[in-house]
Amino acid sequence: MPPVPSSHTPSDDRQVIRISPLALMACLFLLFCLSFPVLGWPAAFGWTLVIPFLIGAWVLRVRTTVGPDGLELRRAFSSQSISWDQIKGFRFPKRGWARAELLDGNEVSLPTVTFGRLPQLASASGGRITDPYAAAREAQAEKSRAEAAAADEAAQSIESPGAAKPESAGDSEPDTD
Repeated sequence: MPPVPSSHTPSDDRQVIRISPLALMACLFLLFCLSFPVLGWPAAFGWTLVIPFLIGAWVLRVRTTVGPDGLELRRAFSSQSISWDQIKGFRFPKRGWARAELLDGNEVSLPTVTFGRLPQLASASGGRITDPYAAAREAQAEKSRAEAAAADEAAQSIESPGAAKPESAGDSEPDTD
């Protein structure tokens, strides 16, 4: 559990979107699997032990940081900062990471940002990006409130003494088709 913020703790409005550290478990499993060929023929397969460590370094390095000033992108071998003024919009392809469309016409890939991370991206953007999930949650909440109000109204109309009395069975005429 994170510590409780106090008046002495600076508020950090930034969100870091990264690959889950659980991916390092896959690197350990890969290291284990590669150890068998290495132990069998070290001269030929010894170099493969570097692969899990390279993947682990990639997992730890790659991230997108969203803050009030803009986006900070860290890739395996490069870093880039983009201010909000340079961004025209975002595109979410079916596969792969999101892309930021810049005002100069270029596109920049946002490492680890997918459509599922859009609420996190929207909350850290300070209102510059809208959250489509929030609109759906609000519509569902409004629908629930309307259904509850209708149910309460129906319950009150049944319980109220001035409610319309149902007709008796002898007063109505049978339907003939």
